[in-house]
Amino acid sequence: MKNTLVVFFCVICVVTAQNVNSEQPVVSAPTGQIRGSILTSRLGKKIYSFRGVRYAEPPTGPRRFQPPVPAQDWQNVFDASEEGPSCPQRTGKLMSEDCLRLNVYTTKLPSRNENVSRPVMVFIHPGGFYGFSGQSSLFGPEYIMDKDIVLITINYRLGALGFISTGDSAAPGNLGLKDQVAAFRWIQRNIAAFGGDPNSVTLCGDSAGSFSIILHMVSPMSKNLFHRAISMSAAPFTADVYFGVSLNGQKQLAIKQAEALNCPTDTTDSMMRCLSTKPVEDFPRTLNSLFEWYETPILLWKPTVEPEVPGVERFLTAHPYDLIKQGRYQQIPIMLGVTEEEFGGIVALYEESVKLNGTAYRELDSNWTTIAPIVFQYPGNTPRSNYISRELRRFYFQNQPINSATKTQLAHVYADSIIIFPMYRLAKLLAATSCQPVYFYKFTFEGRYSFFMQNGTTPYGASHQDDLQYLFFIKDLFPYFESNAPEIPMVEILTSIWSNFVGTGEPISKNDNKLRGVTWAPLVPGGTNFLDINLRPTMKTSFFPERMQTWERLFPLPSRSQNVKG
Repeated sequence: MKNTLVVFFCVICVVTAQNVNSEQPVVSAPTGQIRGSILTSRLGKKIYSFRGVRYAEPPTGPRRFQPPVPAQDWQNVFDASEEGPSCPQRTGKLMSEDCLRLNVYTTKLPSRNENVSRPVMVFIHPGGFYGFSGQSSLFGPEYIMDKDIVLITINYRLGALGFISTGDSAAPGNLGLKDQVAAFRWIQRNIAAFGGDPNSVTLCGDSAGSFSIILHMVSPMSKNLFHRAISMSAAPFTADVYFGVSLNGQKQLAIKQAEALNCPTDTTDSMMRCLSTKPVEDFPRTLNSLFEWYETPILLWKPTVEPEVPGVERFLTAHPYDLIKQGRYQQIPIMLGVTEEEFGGIVALYEESVKLNGTAYRELDSNWTTIAPIVFQYPGNTPRSNYISRELRRFYFQNQPINSATKTQLAHVYADSIIIFPMYRLAKLLAATSCQPVYFYKFTFEGRYSFFMQNGTTPYGASHQDDLQYLFFIKDLFPYFESNAPEIPMVEILTSIWSNFVGTGEPISKNDNKLRGVTWAPLVPGGTNFLDINLRPTMKTSFFPERMQTWERLFPLPSRSQNVKG
């Protein structure tokens, strides 16, 4: 393992780009030559695109359920001119277990006559650790690459293939997160070939990607592999700070997966041996059977604090809450925040269920104290959880029936429990413990399109992940924004803020006309100041005060650590 690390952190050799004006540019990187293709940015720039580049060996056969193995250097030219595969999931394009790939985009390559060294943004995709990918049809570079940065999007193993954990040496866990580390190490070694600066790397992620980034800040494996972070709409803990990351694996969920695939469960070793032989498509096929109520809990496969296993690097050695509270993390400039409605948009699915004679509203209403802990992610089936459930119902619904008439209240409890309160608590915790600036935001702009639409035509506010459509062209879901689209001003604002931060660690540039007059003060310890990101970004100090106070009352921070691992 030590020899592997030495290879990855070796001095980057001098590289040059060849044929940069052709339709298929070729770069010479330490790992080998790579052939790309040309895309075009919104404002007409050539984007040199290298898609599906292998950063680790295929995690197939005996490598399934094993830590990633760095990709071997290649002798021939690697063809990265077309899209690579996504990792196996329920729905997706061009799926394959051989999916440990990344995409690199730049508008300027180094040449023999000119060195190029631009800041790098590495995007970690959302999807609950069981969906989406870094493919260009989902997170295309056309908007953000009008800025002078290098963009990288990555894949990582999903679902059971990436996150199964038994709490022992059979499956210590966090394989998908270790895949991300392998990608970061590849970037450190090779990104100079694409005109990127390995000493100026910003991790940017949404939802599961955001969750991942905070874990990288506390992981010993990720140390010194990045220099700034943008965390969008997910924290590595729920309202109960010890509930989002497992302290000792998810053995019962692993057993449930094994039973779904007719594998023995007498020992964890026999269970994992059997699972390693199953067709890869069986895993996403059986995903629905693992949820407890409809598709909840949304966070199904969790990262975990890993046991010590000889010869295996541990991604998580302690719970992230404890490490952050103690200041034992990479203290770097960070920008983090939420959308105004977040997972509140999920009530649009309840409304669709009503049309189909569904029973989701009725079941939640009549079995609130049983279902609420599952959906809103806190330990259940105790006198305390029953009290919390009753208090949440009293505060949000005034004890009224849960149905279409109270869908706004249901939207708020969804948003607050899953995203908004955990991010609020994370921001305050970072502001109190970090020596670097913490920039907190709320995204409130509502365009014509959304990940959550009412009646298929109207956005449910600024919902979860909606801000991504102004950074990336999400071809599979939304139309391209032409120059006269009403969303273009937000594209210009968001790409400016994000690229400014990627370049300097400060989100507002004095020379940016789009943001003239905007001041974004870092979050102060004990404060609630944030930037309201809309067409006229404005600093505010009142962040859902009554809602946040209710959650703080019901879920006070523990006075002492519950984490026994070190």
